[in-house]
Amino acid sequence: MNFLENFKMAVSSILSNKMRTFLTMLGIIIGISSVITIISLGNGGQNYITDEFAKMGANTVTLSVDPTKIEQSSDYFTLKDAKEIKSRVETVKYVSPTISKKGTARTDTKTKTANISGVNSDYALITNVEIVYGRFLNEREVEEGKAVVVIDQTSAKSLFGTDDAVGKSFKLGPVASSKSAIVVGVSKASSMFSGGGERGGPPDRDADNTPALLTIPITFLQTLYPSDSNISTLSVTSITQETAVQAGNEALNIVQGRHNNKTTDLYKASNSASMLETINTVLGTFTTFIGAVAAISLLVGGIGVMNIMLVSVTERTQEIGIRKAIGATTNAILVQFLTESVILSVLGGLIGMTLGILSAQIIGSFISITPSVSLAVVLETILFSSAVGIFFGIYPARKAARLNPIDALRYE
Repeated sequence: MNFLENFKMAVSSILSNKMRTFLTMLGIIIGISSVITIISLGNGGQNYITDEFAKMGANTVTLSVDPTKIEQSSDYFTLKDAKEIKSRVETVKYVSPTISKKGTARTDTKTKTANISGVNSDYALITNVEIVYGRFLNEREVEEGKAVVVIDQTSAKSLFGTDDAVGKSFKLGPVASSKSAIVVGVSKASSMFSGGGERGGPPDRDADNTPALLTIPITFLQTLYPSDSNISTLSVTSITQETAVQAGNEALNIVQGRHNNKTTDLYKASNSASMLETINTVLGTFTTFIGAVAAISLLVGGIGVMNIMLVSVTERTQEIGIRKAIGATTNAILVQFLTESVILSVLGGLIGMTLGILSAQIIGSFISITPSVSLAVVLETILFSSAVGIFFGIYPARKAARLNPIDALRYE
């Protein structure tokens, strides 16, 4: 008997009891779809995080001060430090000091809590701030401590009733000593750092419940918070990702020398690329673990295939006896039953793969992640389904092939 005849007989046998066939494949379908869904969302999550870090700049190094080891105020970074690093380190492209404060944003009709960041003009280039209206802070405004602000789109809509707030003024800073500032730009905030969802759109989403995101010249912030405006963070961007570590080390040497702290570990440099690698490693391990747990259902599905094939052997004992009596070989019977089990597993795998891809797309749309389904995963799914069919079909097929034709013909 050739392969085509085996295939036709296997399909005929499977279609003779459709409900039993479906229930047999159900374990395979659930297992494959679960694995595909989890792996696709896991890969999509990794891609999402990688893209967000790319927006920040994978070649960015953050210099920070250990607050537990500060002995005097001169240990903190200064604006001069940032200028020295940018001018002296050839591999450095941008440098921005950052100070973050809590405060308020107040118009004539509305008051909101605010997260206020004091930065310089390089900050937009380091973090890839997307300006929707107007512009970002310029170098002159930072040098002179101008009372200007870049506000995020959601906050602009909440405070002024429109997301195009360029030219409008409001008071910001500490509650007791806020100062007026003019909006020179409106930004679209990154979804990764804006507290749930894409802050850039729609503009009125959670507008009243979300703190305003305000970016102002660091020199202006120091006038708002004169007694508490020490610089504990410097963001340094290298020319290329490959030179990030070198740039960070050289920048670290400069600040250690300028503050006479070369023999201490007061300052440290952290590379966003290494952070990304760590996050991806953890996420990859977690995805693999959950995928392995989901794959246990494949074992259950395989046992289901074996069980039904054993039932099929019992039901078709007389048929097997007749075939062997008219000359069917042991191998022919073996191949026939193996073909049936493989078809059941592969068909279940294909259905499971389709459902898995659809499930990943649906779930991904709810959590704002684009699932990533690779061709390798699809091929592995089909091969694994075939392997399950062969492995769990061997015993029933061998049992059918070894039946004594005389005993099989007498079976009732």
